[in-house]
Amino acid sequence: MTHWQLLQGDILLGELSEYGCAQPYFLARFAPGPGRENVRPLFEALAALAGPDPDGPRTVAVVKPLLDLNLTVVPAGGGPSLLRVFKNCWLRIDGAEARLRY
Repeated sequence: MTHWQLLQGDILLGELSEYGCAQPYFLARFAPGPGRENVRPLFEALAALAGPDPDGPRTVAVVKPLLDLNLTVVPAGGGPSLLRVFKNCWLRIDGAEARLRY
């Protein structure tokens, strides 16, 4: 399975370890990194959204601050793949669980 790093610039926010798939998402365990507290409340607000509104105003209001942080997901071992969170991929983190779609 693939291991990813969630970064804000060169600050490690956490690591994702894929363990399965629930189409269209890859399921992963999330291990927080040193910069996690900078984004924790924003991802918690996204995880708290429930019900229909995938592209509605509530979701946009929660995603916009995350989008503005220019977060990236990169393979932990390095490599050319770089995904810009909420531009090239969708990422939800809920505690120790994450869902990644790219």
